[in-house]
Amino acid sequence: MAFKLFRKKRKNILPNVSVALSASEADSNLIDKRIFSVYEITRHIKNILKGDKELEDFYLRGEISTPKQYPSGHTYFTLKDEKSQISCVLFRRNAENIRFNLEHGMKVIIRGRIDVYEPRGDYSVIVEDIQPDGIGALNLAFIQLKNKLEKQGLFLNEHKKQLPQFPKTIGLISSLSGAVMHDVLNVLKRRYPLVKVLIVPTPVQGKEATNSIVDAITLINQREYNIDVIILARGGGSLEDLWCFNEESVARAIFQSRVPLISAIGHETDFTIADFVADYRAPTPSVAAEKATPDINELKKLINNFNERILNAIDNLIKINKSGLDQMASRPIFRRPLETIHAYYQKIDSFEYMLKAKISQSMSLKRKSLEISDSKLSALNPRAILERGYSIVMKGDKIIKSATEVKIDNNINVIFYKGELEAEVKKIKK
Repeated sequence: MAFKLFRKKRKNILPNVSVALSASEADSNLIDKRIFSVYEITRHIKNILKGDKELEDFYLRGEISTPKQYPSGHTYFTLKDEKSQISCVLFRRNAENIRFNLEHGMKVIIRGRIDVYEPRGDYSVIVEDIQPDGIGALNLAFIQLKNKLEKQGLFLNEHKKQLPQFPKTIGLISSLSGAVMHDVLNVLKRRYPLVKVLIVPTPVQGKEATNSIVDAITLINQREYNIDVIILARGGGSLEDLWCFNEESVARAIFQSRVPLISAIGHETDFTIADFVADYRAPTPSVAAEKATPDINELKKLINNFNERILNAIDNLIKINKSGLDQMASRPIFRRPLETIHAYYQKIDSFEYMLKAKISQSMSLKRKSLEISDSKLSALNPRAILERGYSIVMKGDKIIKSATEVKIDNNINVIFYKGELEAEVKKIKK
């Protein structure tokens, strides 16, 4: 809304001729009029606007342009349509109640009031509440967060953890009030009474629910509890009732859980962000309990089938071995054992005779070979040569083979077959 101040002009008597007022005439006109300061006129305009009841609390439809949030938490943007635009301010105290993010080009309906910023003479809309035009705020917030997390890959199947086939301990996160807790426990008791259940009572609606659910998931992931699978359960409700399961912090806690998590929130037609991130989404809490556990009756049938198959396998093995034993029993050694043993005795005697003959023949050959070798060694023995009258002459450690190897007066040793003597060379004959 724009304001202009108009001042009356004095009509010219003659065309194209300016009329000059005398100083006294101008002073008399000023005496009759109030002269505002800039601050006073701005304050006056502000009071006029504040005095308009329709501008104290009104609704405004338009398109958001260039929204900007400051570190203070305040958000400033322009709201425009085809013909005009107006500045808007969303203070932090009100922004905390807005579920969705303000985006450029978003069509909205604003509830607010007009205010004037006196230092600059600007007027703007102080936003008390803002809703998407044509779609609910919660629905828009849901879509925005879903698109964000989907782009970041939190919904991909490659991140889904496999549920254990035979869990030992199940962690149950839900409210103690209501039928959900009892329904889940009844199904677990009926299907798989062997399983242990760790219950973490948690509010699943209201302001405290979001942080409580995140804390419960974090707690139940501690290794000391040895949880194999988590069930996050709640009964049906409106979108607002289930909103804590659409919060980003809950979604990220589920994604970061090392323990597989089954979401069982609301009715079959209810979908939350938690369902998209969870490793498995069950349409109801009871179905979640069924998905988390095997049916003990089916296990009994399976065990009986295995038992029957094992017994059949053993029976077949016995039959096969019995057939083999029958074949062995039909052999002569089992039908006429004494005759077979006697035949083997004869073979042993024959082998013994042949072995002795072979050993005797081999020893005779070896003996002859040794005798020949002994004769050769005896013939080559130096003492045998000495025994025939020969002797060995040595000078020191050297055997003398020629007279030229000694000199007159050299001492030599003469070795005989029996004994030896020392001699001195007196004469050399060449």
